[in-house]
Amino acid sequence: MQSTAINTEQSIQYFTSESPADEAILICPEGFREYDARWWYGFAGAEQPAEINLAGITAVGAGLAHMVRQRGIEPAIVVGHDLRSYSFEIKTALIKGLISGGMQVFDIGLALSPMAYYAQFALNVPSVAMVTASHNENGWTGVKMGCERPYTFGPAEMAELKSIILEHQAEPAKGGSYNSVNNIEKLYSAALTKGRFFKRHLKVVVACGNGTAGLFAPQILRRIGCDVVEVDCAPDWNFPHYNPDPEAAPMQKAMAEAVRTYGADLAFGFDGDGDRCGVADHEGNIIYADRIGLLLARQFSEKHKASHFIVDVKSSGLFRSDPVLQAYQATVEYWKTGHSYIKRRMGECRALAAFEKSGHVFLNQPLGLGYDDGLATAIAVCEMLAAHPDQSLAALHRQLPASYATPTLNIPCCDTEKYGLVSRIQDYFANLFEAGGLFAGQKITELLTINGARVTVADGTWGLIRASSNKPDLVVVAESPVSLERRNDMLRAINDVLRQFGAGELPDFEGGF
Repeated sequence: MQSTAINTEQSIQYFTSESPADEAILICPEGFREYDARWWYGFAGAEQPAEINLAGITAVGAGLAHMVRQRGIEPAIVVGHDLRSYSFEIKTALIKGLISGGMQVFDIGLALSPMAYYAQFALNVPSVAMVTASHNENGWTGVKMGCERPYTFGPAEMAELKSIILEHQAEPAKGGSYNSVNNIEKLYSAALTKGRFFKRHLKVVVACGNGTAGLFAPQILRRIGCDVVEVDCAPDWNFPHYNPDPEAAPMQKAMAEAVRTYGADLAFGFDGDGDRCGVADHEGNIIYADRIGLLLARQFSEKHKASHFIVDVKSSGLFRSDPVLQAYQATVEYWKTGHSYIKRRMGECRALAAFEKSGHVFLNQPLGLGYDDGLATAIAVCEMLAAHPDQSLAALHRQLPASYATPTLNIPCCDTEKYGLVSRIQDYFANLFEAGGLFAGQKITELLTINGARVTVADGTWGLIRASSNKPDLVVVAESPVSLERRNDMLRAINDVLRQFGAGELPDFEGGF
């Protein structure tokens, strides 16, 4: 099962101690989300009550072990944790449950989510459980899980796991063991950077919001020849400056200011667990991840003709009309937002790469192993710039057709209500489309309901309303290839729909409508 290059130490004793005071299990059912688990764990002095405790986490581990055995999958799993102050104790409790259920645990320690995914391949282990709440505020915890690399759980698997745990179906099993893996970071870094030392000298800002990526990203980018300026890379689980979320305005502002201050060629911003990457050019302009994806898709399709790409429903409509992709016979498919959905769909249709507006980029063979990795994204951007030594990222970006897009906008909506609300909004648009009605002043030409409702009108302007998969929010995005005013017409029309269904109103944002 193990590669001889992997250093492990076996020890099980630490994980067989009794739970403190045999505490009662606490698990909030709503923490089992569409494709991972997220709970408010809290911290000393937190006013919000906890949604899960250590006994609950142990139950999650036992339930996951039971589910793996039920499916007839080899009972071996990679486990890692992010830098939050309580993540190690969460992981320890999770491992206790996994071992009690007969799992062979391979603990890679403090890690990024893509390091855990990589370890599945390096160790030839089918399953993964990464303890992280990604970019969520301090106090949140969670687990990203899968039992078939490179895929992670989707709604069906999460519902099955939830049922096993809440109905107390998990049974103990023999054969559990613990293995401490010592050198995954070294192997992961070598795999990412092998053969990639670029002659073009790039000065890059690396912003990490004091998240886990700050421990790894600067060193890896230096290995490919980058001159790295570190911004908020020191680990601090309190996230004192801003949450490590490259899709959010505070981190984007820090990236833009730093790239101008230090005269860098570009800036990368990584989320809390390193599976997403945001980008700013040398002028300090944030380039949304879907547009970075379109630039990368152009680069990839030149070398790999007739490639298929996946993009999420939040992403730019330019993918469908791009003349460069068309010249290379590339095809593009819009799919559900969410790393688990995208990874699964990539495998089904053998897509070369996939892109999400949130900053997840997925590279499939021969470019990668099929999972999302923020550092692999940054290296791909550097490789693209190395292939165009006389052009800046800003210049490459200006070669794309113009469009006027919003950032991702979030409207608070209760977890127990958001899906029903979106379903009613889908029905509203379906009836309007069928009747030939107008929206935002024009006839609807396309309605995608694979993940929320994405409505496109005659001039190519579109808007999306969907339920967030990991927070109690609705999500809205709009874009127009015509003008800012047409984008704002779409936003005003969407705002009217939100009011009509009692969902509140769109939030203010920079450059708003």
